[in-house]
Amino acid sequence: MDLDADEVERWLCEKAPQDLVDRVIRARLQHRTGSLTISRAKRGSMTSEMFNTWLASSPIKRSRSPNRVTRSSGEWRHHLGLLDEGELFMELIRDVSNELDIDVLCHKILVNVGILTRADRGSLFLVRGKHLVAKLFDVTVDTELSEAVHKAKEEEIQIPFGVGVAGTVAETKQVVNIRNAYQDPRFNREIDHMTGYTTNLILCVPICNYDNDVIGVAQIINKTDGSHSFTEHDVEIFQRYLTFCAIGIQNAQLFEKSIQEFQRNQMLLSLARSIFEEQNNLDCLVSKIMTQARDLIKCERCVVFLLDLECEEASHLEHFGAKPGNYSLEKKASTKNSTDTLAEEVAVTQEQQKDINFTTVFELGSELGVKKINKNVKPSKLLQIAQEVASSTQLLNIADVQVWAASLSRQPSMDSDDGCTDQVPIKSILCMPILNGKKDVIGVAQLINKETGFPFTDCDVATFEAFAIFCGLGIHNTQMYESACKLMAKQKVALECLSYHATASIDDTIKLAQDQIPSAETYNLYSFKFIDFDLSDDDTCKATIRMFLQCNLVQQFQIPYHVLCKWVLSVRKNYRPVKYHNWRHALNVAQTMFAMLKTGKMERFMSDLEILGLLVACLCHDLDHRGTNNAFQTKTESPLAILYTTSTMEHHHFDQCVMILNSDGNNIFQALSPEDYRCVMKLVENSILSTDLAMYFKKKNRFMEVVENGEFDWQSEEKKALLCGILMTACDVSAIAKPWEVQHKMAKLVADEFFDQGDLEKLQLNQQPMAMMDREKKDELPQMQVEFIDVICLPLYKVLCDTFPWITPLYEGTLENRKHWKDLAEKVEMGLTWIDHDKIEIPVEEFFTHKSTKDIEFTVTTLNTTQNSTKKSNTKNLDLNLDTSATFHRNGAKFSSFRKKPTSSRSFRNRVSRSLYNSTASSSVPASMTSDSAKPSDSATAAEQHNMISSASLPVFTSPASTPGYSSSKHPAHTPSMSATPVKNKSKYCRIL
Repeated sequence: MDLDADEVERWLCEKAPQDLVDRVIRARLQHRTGSLTISRAKRGSMTSEMFNTWLASSPIKRSRSPNRVTRSSGEWRHHLGLLDEGELFMELIRDVSNELDIDVLCHKILVNVGILTRADRGSLFLVRGKHLVAKLFDVTVDTELSEAVHKAKEEEIQIPFGVGVAGTVAETKQVVNIRNAYQDPRFNREIDHMTGYTTNLILCVPICNYDNDVIGVAQIINKTDGSHSFTEHDVEIFQRYLTFCAIGIQNAQLFEKSIQEFQRNQMLLSLARSIFEEQNNLDCLVSKIMTQARDLIKCERCVVFLLDLECEEASHLEHFGAKPGNYSLEKKASTKNSTDTLAEEVAVTQEQQKDINFTTVFELGSELGVKKINKNVKPSKLLQIAQEVASSTQLLNIADVQVWAASLSRQPSMDSDDGCTDQVPIKSILCMPILNGKKDVIGVAQLINKETGFPFTDCDVATFEAFAIFCGLGIHNTQMYESACKLMAKQKVALECLSYHATASIDDTIKLAQDQIPSAETYNLYSFKFIDFDLSDDDTCKATIRMFLQCNLVQQFQIPYHVLCKWVLSVRKNYRPVKYHNWRHALNVAQTMFAMLKTGKMERFMSDLEILGLLVACLCHDLDHRGTNNAFQTKTESPLAILYTTSTMEHHHFDQCVMILNSDGNNIFQALSPEDYRCVMKLVENSILSTDLAMYFKKKNRFMEVVENGEFDWQSEEKKALLCGILMTACDVSAIAKPWEVQHKMAKLVADEFFDQGDLEKLQLNQQPMAMMDREKKDELPQMQVEFIDVICLPLYKVLCDTFPWITPLYEGTLENRKHWKDLAEKVEMGLTWIDHDKIEIPVEEFFTHKSTKDIEFTVTTLNTTQNSTKKSNTKNLDLNLDTSATFHRNGAKFSSFRKKPTSSRSFRNRVSRSLYNSTASSSVPASMTSDSAKPSDSATAAEQHNMISSASLPVFTSPASTPGYSSSKHPAHTPSMSATPVKNKSKYCRIL
């Protein structure tokens, strides 16, 4: 027989004897108990898959158990009827012990309580703040779960503590057992009038947790067995059962909170993804945020107000980031005291609100899409609430807007139209400020009217707070992105203007292209002693083009000649007129590289592409140099120092090089293949960066290590880059190897540029510059030049000439110049200076405030021989004037010495003696050391002069107004006898030539 379960159940209930029914129920119960035991034994922790399955299923499906027939079935009720009271009680406790869905749990509790007490129906209220909320209402033993849940959500009932029967029980925690409901004043008869039901008996019991706090109230009404009251036994059973139910309710509530938190976190993660996906469009971002907020918190409308941040006028990202600081929302200072009236406080608040200007409003209605309003934001209730929140930075959770407005005596604008197209009356509102990372207000978000019609809860507030944080982050980032895009557009326009003015003109390009380019020999380009002083600006460009032509780069890489001319002129134009690091310095560096490649035979180690890159790097290595070094850029925190953290100026030089190449008509690399272009640009970049001496010190040891290992193969990429970097440094400092007449002029230019930077450090930074940049220590420059040669130049050129002997002239020129600088350094130690004069060789002048030489006594002794006296007996003798000038015998050997007070060191005396010896041992006496008025004396014969040993002190003028030479000195009338003891005159100033 093919029968389904319902037919079998109906047959057993109608036809089967009672003992058969009892046996079937017992067998079914034993089978169910065993299955439950096995199920409980296997039950473990809830995995994420089970958790998601639970979330996806409906409460009705979750309430069904495969091990039990439905509650409406007669079998289940018949089974419970066979149990004694104790078994029934435990069975109903087990029924609710593992239930986590709060709706299903409350339904089970009410149904089971109805079975235990034979009550007709029941209701269960849960505590929410100071109210009781009906979770399920009027549930009978036959009420389906779906019906009960729908009814409760459709007509949500809230009862304040102390109101009605249930409210009284929640407040007093006492059981209320009413035998006649209509005679009890706490009973609300309107409920019966609406439902058509007659309430006679009421039993209301509080549900308390472990801390004896009320978490709910359960209420049952009327008896089904015809009794006229709930007995004490019913009360006891009801209380005992609710004690166990309280545990289940708390667990279910905790689980419900975890579900809500999980959903909230998922929504926040989704919001975070939206923020990163929509950083380039503020409208789309705000729309997503509003949609997700409305769906999560279940409200009718959502509005977002944005402040006027003047993003369009921002000229810098820092200005954009600092602008919202205007809305840091500190209360304006006022003199009111505690006795001020509410009206005065409102007036102050309204004054603050006037300073808040919302320029953009996004509104999401229940049926409409997102509506955006720009600039013309009309006064409305929502606007005034938003202004108050923005001025106070505190959220507002208003249960009734009209009551709130009336309590604060708002202006008529609160009663005007809210400016929204939806025209839905505003009942409740949750308003919160939107802050950026600096805690500055950038907007206000509002949620309007809960879908349930009730005010926003604390859970809604917590969720909305998290939303506001993400919203602020997203809006701030998007606005920053939009501002950055506008600034980049401005930068592009500025670069276009700069490119136009930074590149050479068409007329200059045509003129240079048509001019005849002299030969390399004409400009002496092959020599390491190349001098550019006599070249005009046009000749410098022609010399540059000649180097490209001599290296056959124009033909090799198909460089259009007019493009090369325009590029050279543009490079020259982008050098600033500083004293040393200017276009002529770049030309000298490029010429040295050309001489090293050709005369120094370094081209045998380089490919044509590398030669092209090296010449370009030399010409561009100091582009847009400002006359200050990297340290100065860092100290002043200049934009360049912010843009480049290391090798600041060198990176800027390379960027300027790229800018010129990218300018219209200046790309000399336009015919290169992509691979060649990548290689040459990499070479240019590394070569320009190698001109930073900090990079040189890093590469020097590696280069010396390679040389000491006897490496002769420089073709590997690493070694080629190392060699090119060392060559760039050698060319950059090659002025130290130029002829002396060039070197000392270059040194003065470098010193002047350094001194200018030192002056800036004193004025702008109020710092003492280093010695080489301190104008007050200008006379120490020779010694600093010696140190520069010893530390950097000589080791560099020494290792290069040892490896590549064809560039020895650089090393020899450096050695020769070191001798000159060393000689000057020694004279400076004697108290002499040179920097104030255009030439180094002529002026050697004592410091006018120097103290170390003021007490030196110079004595010049003339040793005369008989032989010289005999041969030249007719030689006229010079007068010896001890007051104004010393008498020297023109044909006699001369020896100079000096005496100084004990404060002079031996080395100092030796240097002065050596200097004087070199001066007096010359073939002729300098004219400046002899008086033009000194003539042969008639009172002395030649024999007397030859047989005489005379000594006299070397005079120095004591008058500050005296002239440097002796030609203006006058002889006194008295001439002392030569046989007398030598007279020593002490002097204050000294001039030595």
